[in-house]
Amino acid sequence: MSAEIEARSGPPRGARTSSSLLNDPTFRSIAIQVSLILALVLFAWWLIDNTARNLAAANIASGFGFLWSRAGFDIAQTPIEYSSSETYGRAIFVGIVNTLIVAGAGIVFATIVGFIVGIGRLSQNFLIRLLSTVYVETFRNIPTLLVILFWYFGVLSVLGGPRGLEENAFGFYLTNRGLQTPLVLFDPLAWLTFAAFVIGVLAVVVLARQNKKRQLATGERRPILWPALGLIIGLPLITFLVTGIPATIDYPTPSRFNLQGGFQIRPEFIALFLALSIYTAAFIAEIVRAGILSVAKGQTEAASALGLRRGLTLRLVVVPQAFRVIIPPLTSQYLNLTKNSSLGLAIGYPELVAIGSTVLNQSGQSIEVVMIWMTVYLTISLTVSVFMNWFNAKMALVER
Repeated sequence: MSAEIEARSGPPRGARTSSSLLNDPTFRSIAIQVSLILALVLFAWWLIDNTARNLAAANIASGFGFLWSRAGFDIAQTPIEYSSSETYGRAIFVGIVNTLIVAGAGIVFATIVGFIVGIGRLSQNFLIRLLSTVYVETFRNIPTLLVILFWYFGVLSVLGGPRGLEENAFGFYLTNRGLQTPLVLFDPLAWLTFAAFVIGVLAVVVLARQNKKRQLATGERRPILWPALGLIIGLPLITFLVTGIPATIDYPTPSRFNLQGGFQIRPEFIALFLALSIYTAAFIAEIVRAGILSVAKGQTEAASALGLRRGLTLRLVVVPQAFRVIIPPLTSQYLNLTKNSSLGLAIGYPELVAIGSTVLNQSGQSIEVVMIWMTVYLTISLTVSVFMNWFNAKMALVER
């Protein structure tokens, strides 16, 4: 009788608890995640310990103290103050600045060209549509490095040297040593002109927002092109003239063997800038074309029925709706352009990887230099992603 009662009562309480925990999906998922985290921590500890042992066995010092050691090498393009007596850290910072300059300029130019070509792909003009298609299909199917080498060795390197050049009225000289342009030297009072420009830009932003609110409330949109040009161009120009033209222009002049004065843009920067911009613009053009095609055809027909011209329809109706499709893949292209700037190493442009390679060879701190590369590119990419996500949220259509 007692055995029958015990059989009906089931297994002991401890066994039942263990079985129920194993069958509980919440407990099981937590246990798996904790086990995975412990495994990753153990693997990281093993990796760090093994690396430290190998470095000690090879008599290689670890750590980032080498950044304060003297660099001892020059850099061809230095947007900030630098000399060979500076530290490794300063040299790497110069590389970061050069990377940001070429990436920022490339993003702006690639966006402009990409939008123009993308719209041209949908043009009703056969010649414009054909040229845009040839451009996209050509540069989209060539490796980035080959495009860089083409501009550097196939275009800029075959230009003539600066020797024996004749003067021209504009002061621009393109040679195998780069582009020599006039240099504007500002006086201390020039800050008033820059302040007027900033004020003009802010005023245009406020004016555009008020105009948008008026359009949403009444349906009437006032033209603000001429007021905007007056605030952005006219106001700084008037300030510049009133303050006595606080600037002088240093024109480059040909000498017997070289160009003297002005501002020099080195061929390495020109080649990398053009290659990254033109290559990335081909992908941006397809993104823009896909975004425009995603807008329902009825939107264009409705705008035409209201009497809007084709240009206004594209600017006010089609493109704002296409942005929700364009912006996410556009972010990926911006990140690709930034990371592809590391290919400047192939033509000697002193960006982060090129300068870091020199530091690595001289100091022997390979792990630390690679960690700096990874950290810098990760930081830049995350910053661009955060900004583009914010911009995407601002441009998102609000559905009623």
